Amino acid sequence: MAENRIERKEYLDKLIAFRDKNIIKVITGVRRCGKSVLLELFQDFLLKQGVSEEQIIAINLEDYDFYELREPTKLHSYIKERLNETQMTYIFIDEVQHCEDFPRVVDSLYLKKNVDIYLTGSNANLLSSEIATLLSGRYVEISMLPLSFGEYVASTGSTNELSRKYLEYIEYSSFPYTLELKKQPKEIAMYLEGLYNTIVVKDISQRHKFPDTMMLESITRFVFDNIGNPMSTKKIADTMTSFGRKIDVKTVEKYVRALMESFIVYQAKRYNIKGKQYLKTLDKYYVVDIGLRYMLLGSRSTDVGHILENVIYLELLRRGFSVYVGKIDDLEVDFVAQNQKRTIYCQVAATARDENTLLRELKPLQKINDNYPKVILTLDDDPEADYNGIRRINALDWLIRNTEL
Repeated sequence: MAENRIERKEYLDKLIAFRDKNIIKVITGVRRCGKSVLLELFQDFLLKQGVSEEQIIAINLEDYDFYELREPTKLHSYIKERLNETQMTYIFIDEVQHCEDFPRVVDSLYLKKNVDIYLTGSNANLLSSEIATLLSGRYVEISMLPLSFGEYVASTGSTNELSRKYLEYIEYSSFPYTLELKKQPKEIAMYLEGLYNTIVVKDISQRHKFPDTMMLESITRFVFDNIGNPMSTKKIADTMTSFGRKIDVKTVEKYVRALMESFIVYQAKRYNIKGKQYLKTLDKYYVVDIGLRYMLLGSRSTDVGHILENVIYLELLRRGFSVYVGKIDDLEVDFVAQNQKRTIYCQVAATARDENTLLRELKPLQKINDNYPKVILTLDDDPEADYNGIRRINALDWLIRNTEL
């Protein structure tokens, strides 16, 4: 089934851990990030564990062979007829949001004996209020991203020449299929353009019935061009208006929310470190894939620092953190990363070899009085340094080694 494909170990391990647990597994993420392949990898694992093919029901609602199963009663009947009451039946429904009333179908199947349910979806509406209410406490979400830098490097078979591989990673894209295009820029650009059109022009415009696709694309370009910059929807609206494209703030909010719901854009809210409270203004936005950004904006937009910041942000999400932009007095900390165990404060800079740059990066971290780890991540290929408990480390080493900060 899933031969010659990258084993997405961190995600596969999560599915294995939840196997046979009485909870619905919901895998979410941007289109083409590897959700379908993950299900195939897991099905291969089950078969190797002695599960028979008759115990596996696999449906992809984007496959025309299953098109009629988008009708909820037909989907329910199809699966119900194939259940085995004496053995566990593993149910996989890919892109489940194409079935309009899928929460009730899933809820009904969940009540049956000996079923283990796995769903994927490419839109955050998958977990909208309806399914959250109907399946409350009975599902776990596994958020999936395209390849990490560590996974990309592993696919090359060597950890040599990390700087060169990092440049390839951000230019040629982190979407798994681009590896099969063998670093052919034209083919990769065509693939990414098709993917972008599917997500933005087709999925978002059609689902939300946005009347002005050109405005949606203009806002997408603006957000892509301003990764890592503090931004408000009012600023976006004012910028579009200054270009002669008048739009109100509420409409911009709808467009930006739709981009986030499709997992093509992520939002980092601001957090007051001293007051321990979330702030409502000037969030930052990051894109799911830098290669997609190159395709859309061209090589003119090569802000090395903000691109690294984007990569680090996504990696912190992969490692299970909620990530915020920190504010302490009138200074900013690039990332406040929090999970149930701890908090990490991160500054990100392309280089900190210049003394003034180093002092600027250290200053906000020095103002924080708690004992959580404080780090500066840079592309400098220098030995790790320590400044009174604040560590400066090489970002690429950290990205591939999956070590704690």
